[in-house]
Amino acid sequence: MRHHFGDFLDRDGSYWTIVPNRERYAHRIDDVPEGSADITITTIGKEDENWARALSFPNLVELTLHEPTAEQLTAIGAMPSIKRLRITHARPQTLDFIRTMRGVEELVLEYVSGFSDLSPLGELPNLRALHMENLRRVSSFGGLAGAASLRYLAIYGTTDWEQPIEDFEFLRGLSQLEVFALWQAKCRAPYPAMRPAIHLRQLKKLRIHRSYLATDEFALLEEALGGVEGTAWGPFETVARSQIPLPADDARARLSDDVIRASHPEVSLHYNGQRFIDDPTSRWFEFTGRAAGRVKCSSASAEAKCLEKSQLYEGMRQRARALVEQERAA
Repeated sequence: MRHHFGDFLDRDGSYWTIVPNRERYAHRIDDVPEGSADITITTIGKEDENWARALSFPNLVELTLHEPTAEQLTAIGAMPSIKRLRITHARPQTLDFIRTMRGVEELVLEYVSGFSDLSPLGELPNLRALHMENLRRVSSFGGLAGAASLRYLAIYGTTDWEQPIEDFEFLRGLSQLEVFALWQAKCRAPYPAMRPAIHLRQLKKLRIHRSYLATDEFALLEEALGGVEGTAWGPFETVARSQIPLPADDARARLSDDVIRASHPEVSLHYNGQRFIDDPTSRWFEFTGRAAGRVKCSSASAEAKCLEKSQLYEGMRQRARALVEQERAA
């Protein structure tokens, strides 16, 4: 899959100030004179003949490398002023070139492969926001354990590839983490793989789809991180697979767009002004957990299956509750 140029960064809060992906080429180095003091953001890549001029910009704080050469990757280690760094479509054999960039606060690695060791990132003392996407040779994230200043961490796969995660032990070293996001990721470690998350006392937001982990891991997270945004999975959710136009005789059809946005999240507003709602005939109960299954809402067995899943989930939460108490008392 080729890079999408979408902006997957959660820009709520103050975690990210790096320019959105789609704006990277507005800062292409082109023919900017050497030593330009007014340049604070630039983008370089293998097609840029004047890329080395970036090394001379005294006030450069943000750098994007798109399809960089090995020479360019090596050179950026001599740019201590960089605070925001994005690297896309690169195959370095190691991340050692980043070790000397101790001023980096925001780091985005997208479609970067060739290495498996993330420990250079754990040595960046000021790193507070990290987004990693499609790191094909990485499965161990233990190298991040030293990133004690990290407040935002996202680990993404792609629509056609799940990012493997060996375990979550690295979370024990991230006591300041406030946002943790997984997308298209998988972890085969046995329960309780998410036990280290019990110690994320500063966490404010957790973004993990209910299908990424085993069911009992979600029960554990609910018990350990109750009150954190994104942790109310429950045993199942109702999902509609299609939508239908909002009927003209529906009372919501007469409301303003502002009222719909504020009070009716069940109504979708399309760019052309049309309004849509879930098709009742396309609704399913999707059970929490990897390969946990689903049942059509209209099925005769739906009520019994939902009851069964709810009872099992409550049992998992009780077991998790004891584990959380034990871990916190240790």
